[in-house]
Amino acid sequence: MAEAESRQSWGTRLGMILAMAGNAVGLGNFWRFPYQLGKWGGGAFLVPYFAALFLLGIPLMWLEWTMGRHGGMYGHGTEGPMLYLMARTKVSPRSAAVWAGIGGMLALGVTILLNSYYLHIVGWTLGYAYLSATGDYMKSNISTAQYFANYLQNPGLMLTFWIIALLSLGYAVGRGVSGGIEKWASFMMPTLYVIGLILIVRVLTLGAPVKPEWSAIKGLDYIWHPDWSKISFQSALAAAGQIFFTLSLGMGIINNYASYLKPDDDVVLSGFATVGLNEFAEVILGGTIALPVAFAYLGPEGMGSGVGLSFISLPNIFRDMSGGQFFGALWFLLLFFAGWTSAVAMYNYLVALLEEDLKIKRVWASIAIFVVYILAGLPVALEPILTKTSDLAYLTEMDNWIGSYFLVVLGLVEVIVGAWLFVDRKTKKPATWKEMMRGSFWPTLPQWWFTVIMRFVTPTYIIILLVGTTVSYFKQGYIRIVPSFVADKPQLVPWVNMARIALIIVFILGFIEAYYAVRTKYAEEIKQNRVLVEK
Repeated sequence: MAEAESRQSWGTRLGMILAMAGNAVGLGNFWRFPYQLGKWGGGAFLVPYFAALFLLGIPLMWLEWTMGRHGGMYGHGTEGPMLYLMARTKVSPRSAAVWAGIGGMLALGVTILLNSYYLHIVGWTLGYAYLSATGDYMKSNISTAQYFANYLQNPGLMLTFWIIALLSLGYAVGRGVSGGIEKWASFMMPTLYVIGLILIVRVLTLGAPVKPEWSAIKGLDYIWHPDWSKISFQSALAAAGQIFFTLSLGMGIINNYASYLKPDDDVVLSGFATVGLNEFAEVILGGTIALPVAFAYLGPEGMGSGVGLSFISLPNIFRDMSGGQFFGALWFLLLFFAGWTSAVAMYNYLVALLEEDLKIKRVWASIAIFVVYILAGLPVALEPILTKTSDLAYLTEMDNWIGSYFLVVLGLVEVIVGAWLFVDRKTKKPATWKEMMRGSFWPTLPQWWFTVIMRFVTPTYIIILLVGTTVSYFKQGYIRIVPSFVADKPQLVPWVNMARIALIIVFILGFIEAYYAVRTKYAEEIKQNRVLVEK
């Protein structure tokens, strides 16, 4: 097809892998993983974590790479058409269009609504990199908690760095896959690893600045020493959720990047390399920087810093640390690079959608998505300013559903379609394994592995994760008309309701868009209800 042949592609294999790794390496590696590790028993957390990595993460990573490359052969880079192409091999085109609508709805919802708050956090990291370099919060007499609250309520600071981050993303995506995204990733990813190694050296040479029994080395022992009493069903859910979040699974963006591959480009080895680079960033770098520093200055109490670790606890430490301005700036620059390389993939997904479905030129599509993100992110920006609090109820509600739940639902949809509905039309046997191994440099994976893991273990694991999370949400009061986390703060209830309304509206629009796109591109075969276009 001419449309497929005219699509952009990656310039080099290394650049593609770095961009893919950048997509996976995000704030979850350096901001989310450390406090999960501290909360769920240190080394004990790694047992359910690596189980989820091998039974969920790697199979889904390979599946999404395969879906993306297959969709790219037909000129598609978005979730809906990819699911349609696979599902129609077993079910009728009309039924496949429904699967496309569901998957497209979830992917659009995740990419818009996740970035509605994720990009703000990326902006915070850029702002704090600047404030660290200038020593602003170090010269302040107020606590770092109050300083962070003031930052959120300061339109000049928060909006400025948020918009700068957005503009840089729009510029990179507007320049194209090879000329923009790949070039930025080829600079940011190696730099990120270098910064991480510099920070590790600094951490391991801190000594014991406060008490002899508190040191970074002892902090490493503290966090990696397994506390087996913390092993539980809840820690297993947390580990599985972390794998989804850290590898950027269930968002449609791995599929989108893979759609720019050539038909015989390897997906197995490249996908595994992506996982390896991500895990090095998360387990080695993410697990060796933040928490040991917190232990050296705050002791065991620092292990419970939670989500405030990066923006409250560590700035307090940088105030006292020798060379704190420099190392504080490096830390937040590391977070910015990690967040930016993930956010650009979501940005590109939406631009690809406008390019392919509405035939809008990439530059103009990039500008349009910039406007969409401004509108989607305004509630997150305005809530602390208007309510004069830093509770961020809108962000919390959105993250509960988008960042922790619906991306898992999309993962389940992908497994059902990719591992069960994608078959060889002649033999009616599963086609995913053969498609995945095409062009692979990896020694051929045994087909039984695909049958046992990808078709049975992975979907069962996802269903258990979804059921467990749903039960947990009921117990924690998240599924009430007035959620428990705002029950005593009536001024924040409207922001929760606003998040729910935004979620419903975007999902409805997502289903309509994906279903319409497939119905338009494959109108004749849906009308006849039989496959007419094949590769």
